[in-house]
Formats: sequence, C-alpha cells, structure tokens
Amino acid sequence: MKIVIVGAVAGGASAAARARRLDEDAEIILIERGEAPSFANCGLPYFIGGVIPKRDDLLVAPKQRLIDRYRLDVRTRTEVISIDRKQKTVAVRNLETDESYDLPYDKLILSPGASPLRPPIPGADLPGVMTLRDLHDADRMQEIVATADAAVIIGAGFIGLEMAENLVHRGLKTTVVELADQILPPWDAEMVVPVAEHLRQNGVELRLADAAESIEQNGDAMQVRLKSGEVVPANLVVMSVGVRPENTLAVESGLEVGARGGIQVNPQMQTSDADIYAVGDAVEVRHFVDGSPIQIPLGGPANRQGRIAADHIFGRNSTYRGTQGTAIVGLFDMAVAMTGLSEKWLEAAKQPYEKVYVHPKNHAGYYPGAESLTIKVLFHPDSGKLLGAQVVGRNGVDKRVDVLAVAIQAGMTVYDLEEMELAYAPQFGSAKDPINMAGFVAAGVLRGDQPIGHMANLKASTEADRPFVLDVRSPQEFAAGHIDGAVNIPIEQLRTRLDELPRDQSIATYCQVGQRGYLATRLLLQRDFKVVNLSGGFVTYQRSMG
Repeated sequence: MKIVIVGAVAGGASAAARARRLDEDAEIILIERGEAPSFANCGLPYFIGGVIPKRDDLLVAPKQRLIDRYRLDVRTRTEVISIDRKQKTVAVRNLETDESYDLPYDKLILSPGASPLRPPIPGADLPGVMTLRDLHDADRMQEIVATADAAVIIGAGFIGLEMAENLVHRGLKTTVVELADQILPPWDAEMVVPVAEHLRQNGVELRLADAAESIEQNGDAMQVRLKSGEVVPANLVVMSVGVRPENTLAVESGLEVGARGGIQVNPQMQTSDADIYAVGDAVEVRHFVDGSPIQIPLGGPANRQGRIAADHIFGRNSTYRGTQGTAIVGLFDMAVAMTGLSEKWLEAAKQPYEKVYVHPKNHAGYYPGAESLTIKVLFHPDSGKLLGAQVVGRNGVDKRVDVLAVAIQAGMTVYDLEEMELAYAPQFGSAKDPINMAGFVAAGVLRGDQPIGHMANLKASTEADRPFVLDVRSPQEFAAGHIDGAVNIPIEQLRTRLDELPRDQSIATYCQVGQRGYLATRLLLQRDFKVVNLSGGFVTYQRSMG
C-alpha cells in the first residue's frame, strides 16, 4: 500500500501516524509545503506575544522524529501541483531545488488546510500587512513587533483577538477593526458584551461596525483609513478576517466541492473519488447537531478526521460524526466558549428553540474567590434536547462548556442536566453545579413551573402589548439601574402588595440574575396573575442593550 498525504500539521500528520500504527509495511509519503510537518499553529499568537518563549516549543512532532519513530517519508518544502486521477499520480515540485517529478499512489489523502483571506483593499500588499498561518509568518511578525509601537488588526475573530492580547503584552498600542457590530461573530452578541468591555479595560481599542477602506504608507510606518473616516497609525497590520479552503488541487482534478468551496467528503472522509480522502480545514462536513453542511476550522476535528481516513483505508469501520463547533478563547483573564448551535444560527435556519440564561458562581459562594459565570443554553422547546450553549467568565468556563459539549454529543436533554453528578468541593464547584442550575431553569420552563420572557421581546414590544414590568430587587439595586418603566416591589414585600399589580395586564418580573424573579413568578402564578420571568435578569438586560 502506497499512501501519499498532501499537507501535514494536524490532519495530515495524524493520518500518517495512524496509518503507520495500522500497517508497518505501508509506504507512507508525507508532503508538506512548509518547513515543519507538525507545528502548533494555535500557539503562534502566544509565541509572538512571548508567552511561549522558544520557537522549538511549537514543533509538536519535528521532522526527524516522524522519520525515526514512524518510518515516514517526510518531504518538507515540497508541494503537489496537480493530481492525475486516471493514472493515480501526483505531480510534485521541490520548492528549494525547483525539481519536479510524478509520484504514484494507491490512496491519496488531501490535508491542504485553509489560507487566510486578504481583502482586496488598496495597500493590502504592503510589506507590513500580514496574515498569520505558519512559522514563517510568525518569524516575520516577531521582527516587526520588536521595534513597533502600534498595530491594527482587521477582524475580531479567534486569531484577531488572540493577536490583540499578545500585541498588548508586547507593549503595542493595538486597534481591532471589525465589520460586524460585535467581537467574535460566531457567538450571540449579548454573550460577548462583557468580553468586549474587558478587552477595552486591558488596552485594546475596538472599532466595531467599521471597516478598513485603505492602507497607506506613511513614512517608515503605515496608516489605516477606516470607513468611519478615522485614520489609525500602525507599524504592523494583521489581516484576520477568516479563511478559505485550499481547494485548488481538488477543483482542478474534478473533485466535488461545496457552495463555499469545501471539499465534499462522506463520513469516512472519502471524496467523490473513492481513492482520494480529504481532511481538516479544507473539507465540508456536517454539523453534528442539525446535519447542515459546514466548514469550521478547528484542530480537534482535523485530528479525528485524519485518524478516520487512515482507519478506512485499512478496512476499519470508522466514521466521522460531524463537527460540533466546540471552541474556547482566552482573552487576558477571561474566557468565552461555545458548543453546538448559536441562537443566530437557529434563527437563520428557522429552527424551533427555547433559551435560558443563568449567572451562577463558578464555585461555592462562601469559598474565597467565587466569580460569576454566564451560561446560555439553547434547547428544543418540546423535547428539551440540547442544541447549543455558550459560557463566559473568568474561571470554570472550560469545565462547563466541556460538560455541555459531551451532553450534546450524547443527545441529552435539559432534564439530564438536572441529574448530572459532577465533582464538588467548595473551591471547584457547588453542590448544585452551574450545569445543574441551567438544567433546573430550562426544565422548569418546559414543565411550566416558570414561564419566561426574553429581553429582546420586551425591547420589541409596543405600548399596546408591553407588559407591566416588575423589578423585585432591593430599592438600592433599583436606584443603581433598572429597566425603563419598571415598578420596584422588593420580593420580601410582594405578598403584602399584590393589590398594586394589574389583573388585566401581563406581568414581566425580573431581578439581578433570575432567582428572585423566579420566586416572584411562582408566587404570582399561584395568585392567578399572568406572569413571566425575564430570563437572566438585569445582567442579561444590560448586555442585550449592548
């Protein structure tokens, strides 16, 4: 068996190592355009920021180790320029010697990855305008950053914001320009409001709902002219507006690709040619939750896909379940994570859903250092099946999103979240973990124990259909900020002041995070009022208002 793998890093290197473990006699040729066949591209921003001090620390599996340990034929600084599917050969070129030759294969695995987008704006080709994809890019950025004092990052996605944090660590005045009106566009807007504020507090300048119109040389530096009219000086401009699949080989050889250019594969990672597989950022797969076609460039899925391709080549019954989109971003000392579908996705797909917000502490409140988390859970309004979740906070974000990710993989419901038995000690969690709390609230909604309303609906209501808004917090909390038009009756006084509430109008009650609002809702339901609890309380209201 002769296996040729085009592209290494996550998917290709994983496929090569797995193939060797399955067949000691197979001839496995790993072709990589760059200098390193397996490096931690997710660590590049932290190398530039000095958090990872040594370049060699980014080499997950150095070339010689792959040769010695796995007996692979590793050809770096080499690229495949075409595929002859009929002859089952690839045309190869050595980038250092310019030597070209044909290489036959029995099975071919494509792992070309995705390339950063470079918007066609004037000045995008200036020497100080860069994208970050490989070690060579990181080396060039290191050289610029060493003498720079200002940077502009175009795009507020994963890499853009990680670069912003690390450039601030290096002492650069850093401005992030984002076309959308929020950072991290895959997340729901209200969930990233506190993260945006945290970035500003740590010195990152955000220009949201704005765009770069041109980049101009300005002496030894540059300046970025924005659509808003602002001109921002910079020694370094980082393009971080997304990626496109490297599909040239697939397209030119007649393999099927999706509407957005991703190479189409079946669950065994086979392309439309049964002898050619494709893995990683270049492929179109199915979303685990709803089966829709997607391209989500993540390292974990790429590694699993490489393993599955190798399994199938050697006759193993291995299939890819789909990508769930579980992701986390750490920014200064905050984290924001998501898994499954977002509300904006569900809205665009016109899929039925319900949602709840909870704001529990990350561990027992009586133990020093407890801090608030915000958890948003999306679920089916009839079955309660989990559809997606997002978590924001400082500590414990990774733990909770991982639990929710596994719950979605297992097809669990919000009722299952109520019953989860999670590790508890006061410094790690609570007897009723935040996951349990999310389950209690969501299951209570489905059981009818606590009808809920949402801030977006309140905001969209007209004078004719606007509910009576009841704030059950303390007078001090009310005075510090409240929903416009709300009436304050503290929960402790509510039972004796029911005659102040309308019987002919619906009531929307709220507190700071939801618990007192829930108590008020239960009380009023039993006194025959028509009432809902505004999910997430005043904290969610503030964030939903931007």
